[in-house]
Amino acid sequence: MRKYFGTDGIRRIANTELTPSLVYKVAKAGACVLSRHTDHTPTILIGRDTRISGTLIESAMVAGFLSYGANVKLLGVIPTPAVAYLTRKLKADASVVISASHNTYEFNGIKYFSNKGMKIPDTLEEEIEELMDSGKLDDFTAVNDKIGVSEYCLDLIEEYVYFFRKHFDEIFEKNIPDDFIVGLDTANGATSVVAEKIFKSLGIKYKIINNNPDGININENCGSTHLEGLKKFVLDNKLSLGVAYDGDGDRCLAIDENGNEIDGDKLLAIISSNLKEKGKLNKDTIVATVMSNLGLNKYAKDNDLQLLQTKVGDRYVLEEMLKEGFNLGGEQSGHIILLDYNPTGDGILTSLMLIKAMIESNKKASELANMVKLYPQVLVNAKVNSTKKYDYDKDNDIKNAIEKLETEFDGNGRVLIRPSGTEPLVRVMIEGEEQEYITKKAREIADLIERKLK
Repeated sequence: MRKYFGTDGIRRIANTELTPSLVYKVAKAGACVLSRHTDHTPTILIGRDTRISGTLIESAMVAGFLSYGANVKLLGVIPTPAVAYLTRKLKADASVVISASHNTYEFNGIKYFSNKGMKIPDTLEEEIEELMDSGKLDDFTAVNDKIGVSEYCLDLIEEYVYFFRKHFDEIFEKNIPDDFIVGLDTANGATSVVAEKIFKSLGIKYKIINNNPDGININENCGSTHLEGLKKFVLDNKLSLGVAYDGDGDRCLAIDENGNEIDGDKLLAIISSNLKEKGKLNKDTIVATVMSNLGLNKYAKDNDLQLLQTKVGDRYVLEEMLKEGFNLGGEQSGHIILLDYNPTGDGILTSLMLIKAMIESNKKASELANMVKLYPQVLVNAKVNSTKKYDYDKDNDIKNAIEKLETEFDGNGRVLIRPSGTEPLVRVMIEGEEQEYITKKAREIADLIERKLK
């Protein structure tokens, strides 16, 4: 079990749990581990979202990197996928995003990216932790002319704008109807500094909300985790589409012209359909996680596509994509990875691919979203003894109850059991055709697990 890193980097309350001293150690150890195989002075990029604690964490990270002897380029407020893109373009040795993604402002976090612009694997995070706690960090202190230097490179965000113009200019230049208008919700986060520039440069008409960050309003009743405001905005302004990003800009969810949500599963279906039609969906395959709705599975089967499912986390989706050469994957939450463009989830890219699908098919968002019928899902937590939470599949009564229900579903429902990685809980997720029935069954299985694993 890792001590500091979770499923998406390090994420804690800023300045009390994620303290400057801890950040300094994470930076110094990270610089050492990520540049072990370089024969030159390493260069590391740092980007952040709009949280009030961002500059505090950034300062501690810079100190740690410079102390090791790495040079730093500070990108300022910038979306996570822009940092990933710039890491590769500038041939940097590594990069860091300071963000707690969709969490509220008091949290902050640290996400490392390799020189390929990808989140580093679990093994490297474990190496960083090991060095942090080894008592040997002082052995890696630069002296004299080996101390690193930092510089502000805030204008590099324009390279990210150009990236979209290069790929989408011709597609949108003459094909967008005059009455096509998109609602943008930037969650008062990292996309607030660049979304307008990108949409304006591509000639896409838009109306924007939640783009006035003040350090504490990031994700506050807005963005991809709070879609109610965007739904109202789309309906009130009779917009063609609404798109919502999260705090660091690596997720996107959408709202159709009727005010209905288009989640990550539906986005995967819409984008896969568009790519397949053009012969650009590698091996006719979508990679998703075990949390993806059964409806996505049915869509894939009905359209001669293969759906591969990994454990939860976009890094595991990416690993599967890289291993087998697939180019489309993602999560229900709106992390969509389009490997032909960028090796991480990119909210703005996802929204442009959705708009592209709408324009090229001459269909409304609601029509495209209807290609997937989502099954009702219910999630119930069973409170268990923390030492027994991984034993659910060893108990015959629990196994029999699950098998009996899955047999009853006969392909029109499923049961997914997942122990929590951080709490004494076993999560029971059931999908099926009737909400009331699956809720009852989820509670029954959760109660059984609680009795058996208490």
